[in-house]
Amino acid sequence: MKLLPAKEKKERALGTKLGLKPYRSLSPKSAMTRRPYRPGVHGAKRMRAGSEFKTQLMEKQKVKLTYGLNETQLKRVFKTALANKKEPILQSILNQLELRLDNVVYRLGFAPSRIMGRQLVSHGHFTVNGRKVNIPSYHVHAGDIIGIREARKNMPLFKDLKNTLKGRKESWMKVNEQDITGTVTGSPEQVDLPFNLNLVIDYYAR
Repeated sequence: MKLLPAKEKKERALGTKLGLKPYRSLSPKSAMTRRPYRPGVHGAKRMRAGSEFKTQLMEKQKVKLTYGLNETQLKRVFKTALANKKEPILQSILNQLELRLDNVVYRLGFAPSRIMGRQLVSHGHFTVNGRKVNIPSYHVHAGDIIGIREARKNMPLFKDLKNTLKGRKESWMKVNEQDITGTVTGSPEQVDLPFNLNLVIDYYAR
């Protein structure tokens, strides 16, 4: 019996597609498509409704897996937001998560997943305002221009971007498919997320 990748098992355990595998998640081979139930011998049985605390924990786990954060990093994000008096808590959390460089290159379409985005940033493939940045957690600001280093544009992963980026839209960023750059135009207010951030806020606000 072929073992499923650990990331897909985690998605099945949480019952939500998180897009952790770049191409497989969208294909019929996705574990969530073929086996839409929890892993394990009793996974196909109906799952009991959990407590409020358990639900909060599951939502927290989804956030961690989606953005590739450990517990310390995620706790810092929510504690910072809870202490921030200058903007709403939810917006502060979205800014900290969505404006990470690895997430931004994924949202722009320069990487097929956040995991790939993190790897590509770490390997120094991207620039911010013309300067190479290899820190995945680098915080991007409105007005910043993200591009691919000239020497890397002919890599197989990037060579077809001029075609794949056509018509790509995000409410808080703009893509220029001709020179393969993206500009952050504002705060990530309208974002489609596979989890409930309010439940995670409740967890950390205890």
